[in-house]
Amino acid sequence: MPSAVYQCVPNFSEGRRREVIHAIADAIQCVSGVRLIDYSADYDHNRCVMTFLGDAEGVRKAAVSAGQVAVSRIDMRQHSGVHPRVGAIDVLPVIPLRHTSRAEAVALSYRIGEDLAKTCTLPIYFYEWSAKPGHIAALPTLRKGGFEALQSAELIGDHAPDMGGSHAHPTGGITIVGARSPLVAYNINLLTSDVRVAKVIAKRIREARGHSPLWEGVRALGLLLESQKRAQVSMNLTEPEKTPLPSVFEAVREWAMEMGASVYESEVIGAIPLDSLAGRPPETILWRAYRPTQILETWLG
Repeated sequence: MPSAVYQCVPNFSEGRRREVIHAIADAIQCVSGVRLIDYSADYDHNRCVMTFLGDAEGVRKAAVSAGQVAVSRIDMRQHSGVHPRVGAIDVLPVIPLRHTSRAEAVALSYRIGEDLAKTCTLPIYFYEWSAKPGHIAALPTLRKGGFEALQSAELIGDHAPDMGGSHAHPTGGITIVGARSPLVAYNINLLTSDVRVAKVIAKRIREARGHSPLWEGVRALGLLLESQKRAQVSMNLTEPEKTPLPSVFEAVREWAMEMGASVYESEVIGAIPLDSLAGRPPETILWRAYRPTQILETWLG
């Protein structure tokens, strides 16, 4: 890998058509100096997540190339899935990993946003570190209402994008771009089809954020994976250094047991720092689909 390394983890609103997912992945892999280290797709979320590493110019080219494929192949008017989403390129985060800075990552996110606004005619919103002064920085707030809320709305006033036109792209929606710190996307699937169990657990997590260090920075939703007939606690750990996966797993398992359910498996989306496992083996958290390549240190040395 080059001396300056960024991680980019774009989320695309397609998890069912393999040919589209592969076309997006191919667009990334064709860019010199970039390494696609992981990608996964989920039928019920109807979403795929790509994780790639590279220098600033490589990441910019790969992000824009993949985005162009996604906007040309995904029609949000036909899209359905349990995960919140607002566009074909739903969210595109940039994370500085090595020999680079927060300010440089923000500058890179602005260049990517400008390219996507121009080449794909998308309204672009910047979030997290890249949010403009006085603008919304939180991803859940920007995604509130989903694509459907954007279709006929004029994007003006408090809803005006940072770049691009005042109407959502008719098939591509909007795109949210930003630099941020590392995040762990972690799902725990329960051995029950009763989504109320997952929703109660997710609510407990949200309520505990303000007074429990373990849950600080954890965003949680309770979802139903219809194709598997299983409820899921879907989480984003935005401060993973405070939130080791084994501790999260044990807490969710205990809450599920209190409601007469059990844990089937857990899954990590993308790549994570080795420290997230707190020195424990992947089987501790029933991470059945674990791959060593999902550990960032495998690539960074």
